[in-house]
Amino acid sequence: MNRYENGIVRFKEIKGDGAEKSIDRLKSLHPDLEKLVMEFAFNDIYGRPALDMRSREIATIAALAATGHINQLKVHIQAALNVGVTREEIIEVMLQMALYAGFPAAISAIQAAKEVFDEIEINSIKTNGSGIEPERKKLASI
Repeated sequence: MNRYENGIVRFKEIKGDGAEKSIDRLKSLHPDLEKLVMEFAFNDIYGRPALDMRSREIATIAALAATGHINQLKVHIQAALNVGVTREEIIEVMLQMALYAGFPAAISAIQAAKEVFDEIEINSIKTNGSGIEPERKKLASI
């Protein structure tokens, strides 16, 4: 497989059932953007061997919380749950961000996490991090 194909496979593993719709949405923004995201982000970076997917998603949600990118934060909270990060760990990451990004960033991030968790409950979405067997469904989309 080439870089693009490897990136697609990894993206689908992380994203779950919402992957195809997210890919289509990225393509609709610009085909080159979708190709770059799949090749660079999900093949070249996510494919590096030093960190597992849990560690990568924890780092990602910390960065997104600190920088205030709430829409992408919601996407990666779901991805973190899909790769086995627990709700408790996600909230701990957000609390840690209060020290380095400030309380407003931490509050916004915790609110985003609560919205994702509530949507999971309302829609009975199963994730690795929720203590239920994984059955990935579409939740937040790119």
